[in-house]
Amino acid sequence: MKVALAQIDATPGDLRGNREKILSFYRRARGLGADLAVFPELSLPGYPPKDLLEQDDFIRAGLRELKVLARSAGRVGLVAGYVEPNSSGRGKPFYNAAALLHRGKIAARRYKTLIPTYDVFDEGRYFEPAPSNAPILFQGMKLGLSVCEDAWNDGGFWPRPLYGLDPMRALVKGGAELLINIAASPYHRGKASLRRRMLARHASRNRVPLLYCALVGGNDELVFDGASMALDARGRLAARARSFEEDLVLWDSAAAVAPVRPEALGGIEEVYLALVLGLRDYARKCGFKKALVGLSGGIDSALVCALAADALGAGQVLGVSMPSMYSSPGSVSDARALARNLGVHLLSIPISRMHLAAKRALREGLGEGLSAGARAPDITDQNLQARMRGVVLMGLSNKTGALLLATGNKSELSVGYCTLYGDMNGGLALIGDVPKTLVYDLARFVNREGERIPRASLEKAPSAELKPGQKDQDDLPSYEELDDILRGYVEEGLGAKAIARRGHAAGLVSSLLDRIDAAEHKRRQAPPVIKITAKAFGPGRRMPIARGKYR
Repeated sequence: MKVALAQIDATPGDLRGNREKILSFYRRARGLGADLAVFPELSLPGYPPKDLLEQDDFIRAGLRELKVLARSAGRVGLVAGYVEPNSSGRGKPFYNAAALLHRGKIAARRYKTLIPTYDVFDEGRYFEPAPSNAPILFQGMKLGLSVCEDAWNDGGFWPRPLYGLDPMRALVKGGAELLINIAASPYHRGKASLRRRMLARHASRNRVPLLYCALVGGNDELVFDGASMALDARGRLAARARSFEEDLVLWDSAAAVAPVRPEALGGIEEVYLALVLGLRDYARKCGFKKALVGLSGGIDSALVCALAADALGAGQVLGVSMPSMYSSPGSVSDARALARNLGVHLLSIPISRMHLAAKRALREGLGEGLSAGARAPDITDQNLQARMRGVVLMGLSNKTGALLLATGNKSELSVGYCTLYGDMNGGLALIGDVPKTLVYDLARFVNREGERIPRASLEKAPSAELKPGQKDQDDLPSYEELDDILRGYVEEGLGAKAIARRGHAAGLVSSLLDRIDAAEHKRRQAPPVIKITAKAFGPGRRMPIARGKYR
C-alpha cells in the first residue's frame, strides 16, 4: 500500500479554505500513485477550534464541508479530521473525529479516545472520549486509526501514564496491521526528538509500521512543527516530512527502508524557525501584511525586528526609534545600523518633549501640595517614558495598519520588569516565551553568516535607559541565574527549596518567586505569546491573580 502523509497548515474556522487545501493535496497524492491520503487532526475545522465549537452554524458548516470532501474522494482513500456531534444524549457534545472517505462516501468514522486537559490543551471542555475503537479494513489491510493523544500513553515509555488505556496497543490487539496517528502536536524545544522516540517504541513494541501525520503552522500562541513521519515495524524511520512547512511525503509498504531526507532539525535553528512561522501565520491569518517594531538599540528589539524581516520581508517592517533624554548616542546609532543591515525602514520620533509634558500634567493634576518625597523622581517617571513610546507605537499601528510587535522577553515578563500600556503594548509578544539567555543565542544565530544585528547590541550591558546610568542588573540578578530560577519554577514546577539546592541563595530565590507571583496581573494583560518552551505564560499556565502566600 502507498500512503501519502499530507502535512498542511489549516486555519481554525476557515472551513472552506481548509477543505480546498485538503483537496489540493489529495490531488497531488493521487498523482503520486497513493492508495490513501492522510491529513492531520481536525484538519477540516482547524486546530484548536476552541469556542467556535459552541456555534451551531460552525458545526453545521463543518458537516457540509465533510460531505463535499466525501463526494470528491474517489478510488484513493482520504483520511481527514473533523468534529462529529455526540448523539448519544449524554457526555460532552462532540467527538474529535477522523473520517475515512472513499468512492464518494464516508466509509468509516473513528473517534479520539484520550482527551487531554493539561498545559495548553482544553479538549475535555468539548469532546467526549470514544466509546470504542477498532481497525478499519481498507484495500485488504487492517488500519488502526487513532488521533494524537491516543499515542501518548505508552506505560513503558512514560514514568506516569495519564490514562488507564493504551489505544495504540488495543488497536494492535484488535488486529491492526498498520497504525495511523493523525495529530496536532504543538511545538516546544526538545519535543520533536521526544515524539520520534515515543512513536518508534509504539512501532517496534507492536511490530507494525506506524504513520504519523501532523499539522504544521501557527495558530495564535501555538506553533505546529509538522515533521510527519513513517516508521517501519522495527521503529526505523522510513519517511519524514519537513519541519515548519507544508509537505507531502509518500510511504510504500513494499519499499525497503533507505536513508531519509531531510535531516531532522535541532538546537537553536528550530527555535528560530518556530518563531518565524508563528509570526508569519499570525500576521497572515489575522489579516496583517506589515509589522511595526520599536527599536531601542538593545538586543531584544533587534531580535524581534530580524524575525519580522525574515517572516514578512524587510520591506514590510517599520522600525521606530524613540530616543529620550536618557538614551545613549550608541543606542540611537545601533538602531540605525540594525535597520540598515536588515533593510527595514526606520522612523525617528523623540519622546523628550512628550515626556516632559506628561510629567508637568501629572504634577499639576496632583497639585503642589505633594510632599517632597512624592515629588522626587521614582518609577513613575520611568513608566511615563515607556508609556509615551507605547502611545507613539499604537498611533503608528493605527495609521499604518501594521501589527505592533511587543519586544519583551520571558525573563522580563516573569518578574514584571516591564510597563503595562508601555513596552508591553502590541498585538503579539513574539519573544515572550524566550528567556534572555536564549535571546542572545538566537541573535548569534541571526548573525551566523554575517552581521545583521550590530555587534554592540550583543556586547553592551542590557538597559531600559529610563534613568541615568541604568542597567538591568541594578534591579535583577544575572540573566543566567534568573533564567535558571525561572525555568525551575515555571517550567519544572519546583519549589523554593528545590531551586535553591541548584546553587542559588535562598533569599534570592524567595524574592524572585514573589516577584513572579506578583506580576501575574501584568502577564494577564500581555499580548499573545508564541510558545517555544514546555511551559509558556498564557493559556498553558493558569494562575490566580488574587491569592495568598503559601511559602
